[in-house]
This record gives sequence, C-alpha cells and structure tokens, in this order.
Amino acid sequence: MNKKNLIRPLLTLALVMLALYTGIRLGNMSGDPDARKALNLLMPRQDKLSTVLGYISRYYVDSVSTDKLADAAIPAILKELDPHSVYIPAEKLPQSNESLEGNFDGIGVTFQMPNDTAIIINVMSGGPSSDKVYPGDRIITVNDSLIAGCKLSQNSVVKLLRGKAGTNVKVGLKREGEQKLVSATITRGKVAIVSIDAIYMIAPNTGYIRLNTFSRTTHSEFVKAADSLHKSGMINMILDLRGNNGGFLGQAFDMGSEFLPKNTPIVYTEGRALKRESMYSNGSGICMNDKLVVLIDEESASASEILAGAIQDNDRGTIVGRRSFGKGLVQKPIELEDGSGIRLTIGRYYTPSGRCIQRPYLHGAEGEEEYFLELSRRYRNGEMLYADSMKQNDSTKYYTVNGRVVYGGGGITPDVFVPADTMNNYAIAVRRKNLIYNYALKFSDSRREELRKVKTIDDLNRFFARNDPYQGFTVYAMQNGIKGEEQDINKSKGLIEAQLRAFAGRTTTLGETGATYFFNKIDNTVQMALKQFDTQNSQKK
Repeated sequence: MNKKNLIRPLLTLALVMLALYTGIRLGNMSGDPDARKALNLLMPRQDKLSTVLGYISRYYVDSVSTDKLADAAIPAILKELDPHSVYIPAEKLPQSNESLEGNFDGIGVTFQMPNDTAIIINVMSGGPSSDKVYPGDRIITVNDSLIAGCKLSQNSVVKLLRGKAGTNVKVGLKREGEQKLVSATITRGKVAIVSIDAIYMIAPNTGYIRLNTFSRTTHSEFVKAADSLHKSGMINMILDLRGNNGGFLGQAFDMGSEFLPKNTPIVYTEGRALKRESMYSNGSGICMNDKLVVLIDEESASASEILAGAIQDNDRGTIVGRRSFGKGLVQKPIELEDGSGIRLTIGRYYTPSGRCIQRPYLHGAEGEEEYFLELSRRYRNGEMLYADSMKQNDSTKYYTVNGRVVYGGGGITPDVFVPADTMNNYAIAVRRKNLIYNYALKFSDSRREELRKVKTIDDLNRFFARNDPYQGFTVYAMQNGIKGEEQDINKSKGLIEAQLRAFAGRTTTLGETGATYFFNKIDNTVQMALKQFDTQNSQKK
C-alpha cells in the first residue's frame, strides 16, 4: 500500500478516536462511571490538584486566577511535609536569596528606627554613601518625600533606599550641628553582605571572630580574618556562632576544613531519594594548630550546627554555650516557571558520630506552630538556665573519636553549658523603655566629631578614657519615670555602662566590632570561653 492509500484509513482512525474521547469526556462530566473508567484507560491520570484547578478554570461561576489559587494551595501542601519545606512567591524569591548570595543593590548604610526616624548607625567604607552620609545622620526625606514621623516600617524605608545599581536616590539628612537639612544624591551600587560581624584580638594570643551567616563569601571572609589575627599573634581562637541560623552547606564544609586534618569526616547527608553522601576535610586549612572554642546557643542552626558537630565529634575543640536549635534538614532550592520557587527537604544532616541534627517535629500547621515555639518551651522547662533540664538518655548517646559521650536527640549539646544572662528589675525597666539606646544616642550625637576619628580599638578605649557615657544616665532614667532601688542600680552599673559604650562604639568606623568589644566584656559565655584555653593548656602539661 502506497502513502496515498494510507492517508484515508489514518484519518478515519483519528476521527474515531476523537469521537470516542469526546463521548467519554461528556460521559465523565455527566457522572457516567463506565465513561470515566474508559477515559482512565485511554488517558494518563491527572493529579487531583491539577484536576480541581482545571474544573475551576472552566466552570467556576466567576473569573478567577488559577495561579493565585495555586499560590495559596502550595504552601498548605508543603506544611504537611516538615517545618522547613517552603514556597516562595516570585516577587520575594530574589530578596530571600540576597543574604546567601553575598550582595545586593543599595546605598551601603545600616540604620535603625527607634523613634519613627531612620538613624544611620554605620556607613560601609568605600561604599556608595561614603563621605556623603555619616553615623548619627537622620534620614528625613527620600527623593523629596518626607519619611520621618510618618509611621513607615523599617522595610518600607529599605525599599525606598534600595534600587538598581547605577540609579540615583536623593536623601535629606538632619545632621548634628547643621541648621538646615543636608542634601545628598547617592548613586546606588553593589553592597556586600558580610558574614563576619566582628573580628579582634580579645586577649593576648586569643582572637575572636563572630559569624552571622554562611553565605557564598563566608569562607573567603573567614580566611582573610584568620590570617590577619595570626599576624597579630593569635594561637587561640573563639569562633562565635551564636544567633547564626546557617546557610550554604558547602561553606560549613570549607570552614571545617580550616580546622580538621585531611580526610576527617565533617558531615554526611541521607534521604529517601538521596543516597548517603559523606564529606571529608581537604587538609588545606590555615587554623590546624589553633586551639579552638566554638560558641553556640538556641539560635545556632543548620550550617552552624554542622560545623559545631564536626568540631565536637572529632574532639578538635570545645563547644561552649547552650543547646543549638536543631535544624538538620537538607533543602533543595527549586525555581518554578513563573519565577517563584520552593525549598524542598530531601534529606537529613548527620554529624560524624551519627547524630541526626534535626530535632523531632509533627506534621501539619499545628506541628509547625509548636516547632517554632520550641525556644519558649525551653524557657518554660528551665533549659536556658539549668544544664540538667536538658532531656538526655542512653538512646541519644553517641561517642566522639576519643570516646567522649555526646548526645543526640536534636541540636548540638555543648561541652560546657552557660545559662542565659539574667537582669535585675532596674536593668529590665530601663531596657524595656529603650533608655540605654536613647541615652547612648544623645551621648554620641554630642561627640560626633570625636567618634569619627576613632579607627581602632585603642582609639575607642582612649575616647572613653576622656568621656564617661554612664555619667548622668540615672538622672536621665529618673526623668523618664525609672527610679530604681540603689542596690539594683549599683548592680546594674557595669551592664549598662558596657551597653552604652557598645552602642556608641558601633557608630564609629569599627562598626559591629566596636560594639562587640564591649558587649563581650559582660558576656558570660565569652568569659567562660576564655577560661577554656587555660584548661586546655593545663591538660596538655
């Protein structure tokens, strides 16, 4: 049979199939079970969600957007899985990736809004606002529109200041000593999101590094910081991971390789569709010989826990603080066709000894709510204040390479427990009314020229030798309704004075290091960390 003779029977077959399919579809719509059965044999079965959305699109009484319906349905579906599988709408996906990518487009300033006015706290050195904006400046207008005193949220002000690199934004600034607003036109540019908050020599031979996240640039930032501390004489290191909720797994691995000998296990992952994958140090680290103490707390999560667990299981350093959050689920980022995305859990993280970092959770919305109220539960159960309130038993017992017992069950349990700081009634009262920050702001405003000259920790100490920030504070507190008992005031003096110095120090070119230097002086966890180096030295003798 030639090609011409084949055309007629093929067309006939196609028409018969179309008629059969149409009849089945009509039967299916009318509720005919035999037609539905036949249709299921001929056509691939659609999932229930797609079927429902299809019916809504074709037959619903009003016109609706099925995309919006899907946006509402997908988060509910993911909530049934685990607390960390999430849906991210298209308009929020770029922002959600910013902190991990390591940069964004903006003007390069840090500000706070304690009194409905944006107050510049720090300006990025060499950034878009350098030499145009100074710490202490109040942003009154943006592009000639008033923003101060307008009840705008901090996020709203951020949106006004950010924009595509190369574009301009005009700001009107209230500056101490200037009668009129200072106008500045700033060309937006790439602004680096740094992973390291603070770096300095906290004691002779001892360096301190505080890490706030694990972004794409974390490891390179850390190597640079560690190198500078080594040049300053560091042989002991305090690595502060408190409040660090994680980020890229690869960066935690790279960080672990800085401390651990070659081929030392750091972490392994495993899941239903994810074969076990183990990661080992590469032996190229520059901190192999440093004595190490790692600080963690209830807000240390994910990559922070991977690094702390690797250090602990390999007996490489001492973990000090409180039990970490317990977030040990591996997320795979998946971008969808419309620009939205999901982060889907595909596995779990395990420390070298076999501990699963992830703490238990219930599925569904109620389980999610309970999961994120975990820290409140820890306060109620006394875990934040008493080490023996942590529930540990033989079923969660594991062993380090040297045979020390460590505990699983979720999170990393520290080797040395430090309870959460407590304050007396006077300290609580002045803090609740934000008086410490407000007084520090008044103090700093009156000394802006001096503070701008501060470049080093030594400069900062010399500045405070000439200027006492605590002088007049108790009078200021009384003027704002807080009198307090003399005993409480005396006990609170060291705490309040350190915080006043910290807030003022943050407004210098030292930025967060200037604040951390003074916060650490009253930080019990940091002080306990310093004692561990004496213990390590005595054990080696």
